[in-house]
Amino acid sequence: MATILIVEDNPDNMKLFAAVLGIRGHQVLQLPGGDRLLEEMRQRKPELVLLDIQLPGQDGFQLLDRLRAALGSALPPVVALTAHAMSGDREKALAAGFSGYLTKPIDIVSFGTSVEAFLAGR
Repeated sequence: MATILIVEDNPDNMKLFAAVLGIRGHQVLQLPGGDRLLEEMRQRKPELVLLDIQLPGQDGFQLLDRLRAALGSALPPVVALTAHAMSGDREKALAAGFSGYLTKPIDIVSFGTSVEAFLAGR
């Protein structure tokens, strides 16, 4: 299966995401914030990144810009995770360059399939 890096500051969400994806056979890398994101990307080379939009310090949009500048075409798909699903937020994330958009709380039945669809489309 795939190596997936999750950047999420809520420990309960992180446990749930990792459990759902781990059960499906994926290797899950976990970061509570964006401080070491670029370093992890270069060392571990995940095939997909799930990036929380609302992080302390730099938000998901700023982190995506940093990743794109540093990794260029080597950047894997980066999917936005957000609890603030307002009208237009999905479009804003896609326009900013995210490969997809998932809302929290997740539906544990469809979450794994949704994530795997982004892997299939890379």
